[in-house]
Amino acid sequence: MPAQKTPPGKLFYSIGEVAEMFDVNTSLIRFWEKEFEIIKPKKNKKGNRLFTQDDVDNFHIIYHLVKERGFTLQGAKSKLKENKQDTVDNIEVVKSLKNLRSFLLEIKESL
Repeated sequence: MPAQKTPPGKLFYSIGEVAEMFDVNTSLIRFWEKEFEIIKPKKNKKGNRLFTQDDVDNFHIIYHLVKERGFTLQGAKSKLKENKQDTVDNIEVVKSLKNLRSFLLEIKESL
């Protein structure tokens, strides 16, 4: 799972920053923006995309479904339409389990 370290208080993220958060190409970010209606970046006068924290959170959900769980794009769209909250809850459980696993491995190494 990609590390999602975001500076506190930052309002907008560039496409490069978002791509770096998920370790993907910027072209994939642009593609997902076109494919998923839940991604709605603002654009400045130059036309550069500015993503909010909500957009980043939605990218995290899409990344989880497509890259980690192996959904097709159509399957991910359907899953988000039928029950987005279920997917969000599932992601939180996975995060908690990974944190617990790393904590237990630290304890094991210290013994």
